[in-house]
Order: sequence, then structure tokens, then C-alpha cells
Amino acid sequence: MTEGAIRAHRDGIVTACSIVANGREFDDAVARLREVPSLEVGVHLALVEERALTTGAPMPRNYVRFVLGRRGDVEPELRAQIEKVLATGLRVTHLNGHQHLHMLPRIRRVVERLAKEYGVGYVRAVNDRGGKSRRLSMAVLNRVAAAAPGRRTIGVAEAGHLTAQRIVELLDHVEGVTELVTHPGIGVTGYPHWGYAWDEETRALCDPAVRAAIAARGIQLVGPTQVSTTIQTLS
Repeated sequence: MTEGAIRAHRDGIVTACSIVANGREFDDAVARLREVPSLEVGVHLALVEERALTTGAPMPRNYVRFVLGRRGDVEPELRAQIEKVLATGLRVTHLNGHQHLHMLPRIRRVVERLAKEYGVGYVRAVNDRGGKSRRLSMAVLNRVAAAAPGRRTIGVAEAGHLTAQRIVELLDHVEGVTELVTHPGIGVTGYPHWGYAWDEETRALCDPAVRAAIAARGIQLVGPTQVSTTIQTLS
């Protein structure tokens, strides 16, 4: 995944990526990202699928099990994940959540408080436009995001299956500062249950036709340090 994000940054349109502090390839990701300082880094907060940093215990398998189970106080775990990434020396410029659990109101309040405490200027608000799938889940997330007006995402509903043509189509839904959410990767063998077309999406993000379409529409690619509270292209 990290290799795909780096390729899509060097040869394509990605300006920032997110790292999972309790992910299986954390150390490798950190080493690779240190070599690409122009690719900005955030924390992809995980409360499902991985193992908790604070206890070592397996987390729930998905957001449904998380919501239906005993959640307890998530702040220590989220804090530990942010601090683990900060301890590497990488600059953390943004926060988002695995399976978008950070959008749950109770968790979002914690995440926003931690973002302020650690000086992180952006927390993703899923407010997706132009998506063709997962309409019910997107509608729920968009409703929650109403508390953060003026922010928009594209690609969330189809990330992992985006083609160059589809990205160009989604550009018609860009309004103001808009975050393109993607899942590039090269030769990814983990997480097969997601069924993502990692390599194909990396190629799409590097397709010259996408960059040409962005230029034709007068869209400027920016990273989190170029705007105080929003990001445009993030994977």
C-alpha cells in the first residue's frame, strides 16, 4: 500500500497518505515514507481489524461488530496510535479513520480534541459526492458530516476500484477544496477480503489523462500544509 501511495505521488496526483500505527507493515511504511518528505503523512486511526496498541488484544473484525459490541473509552488507544507515528519523527498533518469509524459523533469528538492537542490541522469529514455504490452507508456518513459544512470528498464510495475514467468523471463534483480518497497499492497481498484493485488504481492515479483533466478544469493539487483545515488529494 505504501509503495503504491509513493508511486502515485511521484508519478501521479496524490499529495498525502495515511499510515496505520497498529498495522502489520508499520515499520516498513515509516522507512519508505522517510525517503519521500514531499508526500505528507497522516494517521489512519484503526479501531477494527488490527490489534490494539494499548492491550495487544484483537480488535473487532468490522464496523458492525464494533458498533454492536462494548466500545469503552477509545481515547487511550487513539492517543497511542497518534503518538506512535509522531515518535518516528514523521510530521502528522491529518487524521482519518479505518472504516470511517472516526465519524461516529462520540469518537469524532475525541479525535478532534486529540487533533487540537497534537497540532494536527485536518480531520476527514466524509461528505461524498458523485459515488455510484454503497449509497446507504454514504448517506449516513454524509448526514453526520453536516456538522462540518463546506468540506467535500469524492471517491470514498468507490475507492479501491477507481479507474482513470472514473476519476475524471468525479472531478465534475469538485467544489472548493475537495478530498479525493483512494487506495493505491503495488503487489498488495494482505487484506484480500477488501477485494481492491490496488495496482489498477495506482495506474489510474498516474494516468496522464487524469492530470490533464485536472489542469483543464483549473483544479489545483494541494497538500494539508498548504491549507489550514482541508486537503485535496489523499490516499
